[in-house]
Amino acid sequence: MKKTARIAAVAAIAALSLSACGERPSDEPADTGSASESPSESESSPAAEEIDFKACMVSDSGGFDDKSFNQTSHDGLEAAAQNLGVQTGEVESQSDSEYGDNISALVDEGCNSVTTVGFLLGDATLEAAKANPDVDFSIVDFAYDKAPKNLKGLVFNTGEPSFQAGYLAAAASETGTVGTFGGLNIPTVTAFMEGFRLGVEHYNEQEGGDVKVLGWDGKDGSFTDDFEDKTKGQQVAEQMIGQGADIIFPVAGPAGLGGLQAAKDNNVKGIWVDTDGCVSTEYCDVLLTSVMKGMDVAVEEAITSSVNEEFNSELFVGTLENGGVGLAEVSDDVDPAVVEKLDELEQQIIAGELKVG
Repeated sequence: MKKTARIAAVAAIAALSLSACGERPSDEPADTGSASESPSESESSPAAEEIDFKACMVSDSGGFDDKSFNQTSHDGLEAAAQNLGVQTGEVESQSDSEYGDNISALVDEGCNSVTTVGFLLGDATLEAAKANPDVDFSIVDFAYDKAPKNLKGLVFNTGEPSFQAGYLAAAASETGTVGTFGGLNIPTVTAFMEGFRLGVEHYNEQEGGDVKVLGWDGKDGSFTDDFEDKTKGQQVAEQMIGQGADIIFPVAGPAGLGGLQAAKDNNVKGIWVDTDGCVSTEYCDVLLTSVMKGMDVAVEEAITSSVNEEFNSELFVGTLENGGVGLAEVSDDVDPAVVEKLDELEQQIIAGELKVG
């Protein structure tokens, strides 16, 4: 059975769900759309009448066209404009030093809700929420021990589908070596890398394998030290390929695209993160699958709750069980028996038989 994880808005975006089956996107560009496009976002749906509400967003330094988490989160803002009729405002951050000022600028524009994207905006977002109790804030990829009532964290247990991705990589590797690298050594990056490592370990334990992971040992690993430099990502991946890695798992935003370029240049495979890389990148031909996060749906739901005056600070955690995370469709090149095993692993994780993340 072919497997896909498609994050969709259902019941007025009241819940998150995964579709178990689907078709891998073709190379035709005309039919792409969002990696987690919902039925309500299709071209047949008319735009909602504009309402007196402004929803805004601040990116991290990767920008809204990063083909990764900023872009997918921004899709949620666009969906809110289409489906709810909200006005929108946005600022693309050029550096880490701009986060506080960019949030303040949107508050000064009269935004009713502000969504910030990325772990690095955590402190600036908390400060802004405390200073502006009448504005609802949500942040992608950050959780607070105690958030004020107008601040909601949107986080995702990416270790779960990354565990599946690690198992897949180990099963598909012909050299017995796979590689992963991150942009920065921060929890929202290393969660992917650790899940991947544990998935490889599980394959070795279950199948008597000896597949090695380059780039992450559970405590330390390889990082480009930013999310923007594609050349750095390509260099790191090429070093791993030179050491025998035939599958690359970059967790580095636009810098990770360099890893996929290295995979393509050297006739090896890759696994993308955050979005379905067969939709958001030009590297579908080298991808085995992608580890997806339903950031667009979570963002739209947070904006919806603010519009409806139902906003609260309860942390949202996306999991395999609630459909907030999942794998995109697995390549036809993968043995169907391995795909069936990935389905089994998903059910074991959901049932609590396998502890990940």
